[in-house]
Amino acid sequence: MLICWGTKYPVSIVNRLVRAIAEHSPGVARFTLLTDRDREGLDPRVTPVQMPAFFLQPPLMRAGCQAKLCMFEPGVLPTDLPAIYVDLDTLVFGDLGQALSLMDTPQTVAMLQSAIIPFGPVGRFIHRRTQGRKYARGNSSLVVFHPAQCHYIAQRFRELFAQHPDLGYRPMAADERFISWAAQPHMKALSGRFAVKLTLEYMSRIRVWLWIKPLLPWIRARRRQQVAVTLNGIDIKPENLMKLRDGDVVTDNKGRALIWSGWTLGAMRQRILDFYAGVV
Repeated sequence: MLICWGTKYPVSIVNRLVRAIAEHSPGVARFTLLTDRDREGLDPRVTPVQMPAFFLQPPLMRAGCQAKLCMFEPGVLPTDLPAIYVDLDTLVFGDLGQALSLMDTPQTVAMLQSAIIPFGPVGRFIHRRTQGRKYARGNSSLVVFHPAQCHYIAQRFRELFAQHPDLGYRPMAADERFISWAAQPHMKALSGRFAVKLTLEYMSRIRVWLWIKPLLPWIRARRRQQVAVTLNGIDIKPENLMKLRDGDVVTDNKGRALIWSGWTLGAMRQRILDFYAGVV
């Protein structure tokens, strides 16, 4: 399941991701694109679904991407099967269906881990003890959930938005924060052997570490097993990476560096080039 609003992403990006998922995930039952407008040239395998007007309010379509919470709105997605949401800035080169085995119960919501507090018993304990003020957080580039069991996330957001239209209540700051907070009792982390953020796996504030990591056998093994890598962050979008020359360095707003080198990135550099060739 994909989401696209505005004009930032061309249909070619959507179609490239659909082709990759279809190629590597034979068990996929359907492709759904939640969108704010008609998308000419969309892959015929994709069913476009209009995003609810509530989530198209300007405050929800900014950097916090709260509009993505429409995936949990009743009536938007079919409720007969689990769903896997994939950000458009994601490279897929393996079977995403593996993620469904991570669902302990139909209520499970799985995302990439993004904060120090871990998902699981520790995160739930801290969430309870602080009455929701502190909690484990994830990154919503990949979200595994069952639509039939998660309508409460959108409903809770609607309730809080009526009380806090300025999004001033802390968990409302971003879609991934809100998902993590609202579904904390059911949250689970996607393994780094399944999927990672490029910023976490291939970037660092300590540049020498980027040259050392490829030497470590457990890191090489982990990277071989990964089926998806998401290009999170405005500085490492496909159109920017495709212009880099060997040895170029990109630094994001958190001071993390990416060294565009066959040594530091290994097979990932060529995977990025191949994935987006002729697309961006």
